[in-house]
Amino acid sequence: MTFLHYCFIGFEVVLLFNLLIGVHELGHFLAARWRGLKVERFAIWFGKPVWKKKVGDVEYALGWIPAGGYVLLPQMATMEVIEGKTDETVEKLPPVAAIDKIIVAFAGPLFSFLLAVFFAVVVWQVGKPSNDADNSTVIGWVDPTGPAAEAGLKAGDKILEVDGYPVHHFSAATADSVTWRIVTSTGTNVAIKYLRDGKEATIYTSVVHPETKWYERKSLRKIMILAQSKASIYEIASNSPAALAGLKAGDEIVALNGESIYNPNAIDYAQLAMSNSVIKPLTLTVRRGDEQFERTITPVKPVQPTNSIPLLGIMAWQGDTNVTLVHPSPLDQIKVSAGQIINTFGALFERHGEIGVQQLGGAVMIIRVYSTLFQDEDGWRRVLWFSVILNVNLALLNMLPLPVLDGGHITLSLIEWVRRRPVSARFLNFIQSAFAVLLITFMIYIAFFDAGDWFRSSRAERDVPVKFAPQSNQ
Repeated sequence: MTFLHYCFIGFEVVLLFNLLIGVHELGHFLAARWRGLKVERFAIWFGKPVWKKKVGDVEYALGWIPAGGYVLLPQMATMEVIEGKTDETVEKLPPVAAIDKIIVAFAGPLFSFLLAVFFAVVVWQVGKPSNDADNSTVIGWVDPTGPAAEAGLKAGDKILEVDGYPVHHFSAATADSVTWRIVTSTGTNVAIKYLRDGKEATIYTSVVHPETKWYERKSLRKIMILAQSKASIYEIASNSPAALAGLKAGDEIVALNGESIYNPNAIDYAQLAMSNSVIKPLTLTVRRGDEQFERTITPVKPVQPTNSIPLLGIMAWQGDTNVTLVHPSPLDQIKVSAGQIINTFGALFERHGEIGVQQLGGAVMIIRVYSTLFQDEDGWRRVLWFSVILNVNLALLNMLPLPVLDGGHITLSLIEWVRRRPVSARFLNFIQSAFAVLLITFMIYIAFFDAGDWFRSSRAERDVPVKFAPQSNQ
């Protein structure tokens, strides 16, 4: 059943991903038909076709490079490196007016945008899952060895501003999130305005860049804090100290050694700290329904794996289950989606910024996000919301004035319109081929990091059998 479940998820991901590409290319196709252009091939994905079928005078194909797609139009500037050589001789075809080329090129981004609007209307009606953590800037955990702790921040503090910018979220990919403002900051120190016990204060913290391997993305600026999250137990190992102490799945740990905790990492760190020191008992304040009680538990090393640190036996934490449905208007969704891509490009070209092309995501990342969302119980709603973001991004990115993109075709057509004669075919072939090679290289480069992230994440999430030796109740 599990195998079939993952096969079905894979089918859903491929179907939806190709829907987004297909609708974009359908815009070019229909516009080309409307303006009387010759359509030789309608392809999903790039490269030499691995499958093709001719219907009428149009060949439909599936390429071998799983990113994007194209409509082969011999009367426009084609990209032979990606699309393959055309069977038509351009000189034998009637010339196409610059305005027709502009219309055809613009139709792809337009259809992507219209698909985003369609998904936004659906999200508006069915709702988007949201929880308290989405709209909270409360710190859940501060690494005792990190710069935030050194500057004086504590778990439970509510961050109000970062570098003078008000923040309303913690980790969202929006301009008003704590994480975004930290990674896009440029100074040696980052100003953090926070609220503690009803009083506002401001501290200045340095940043760190955790070390990464050569095959990993370079780490961005961090101050070593995590968002607030309930420490609710999801799974407990048999024969473990936690099980023998009577803890159960669903119990929420609200304090450790008498101090309130705001993130499960506080407990995980306490266990990790004993890996090379004396093992000490931990006093947990547990909330079970309306009842609250304490349990003093001493971590022990499991018999498997043999290199494990001392553990309580809490093997997994439960995510926030306090989920409600919000119904953002289509306009708000489009504005948020457009804001994300605009902010990303702003950070990418920031003179003193640290965000580079290495931090961007490609087709592999998109597939990974979709596959993850589909596994969630309410994931289909999140898939719809992500599709709004993705289609707006697809529309805007394709309007960039680069020769391999629709914006490039529009730019070349505008030049042709002004000059009142087509751009040199030799020049077009050179610039299109050069940028096509750059595009393919860029996609492979990004896919390398996307695939690596996915692989390492899958290994980390893989269930590791942890076994404790049978022991008597404490």
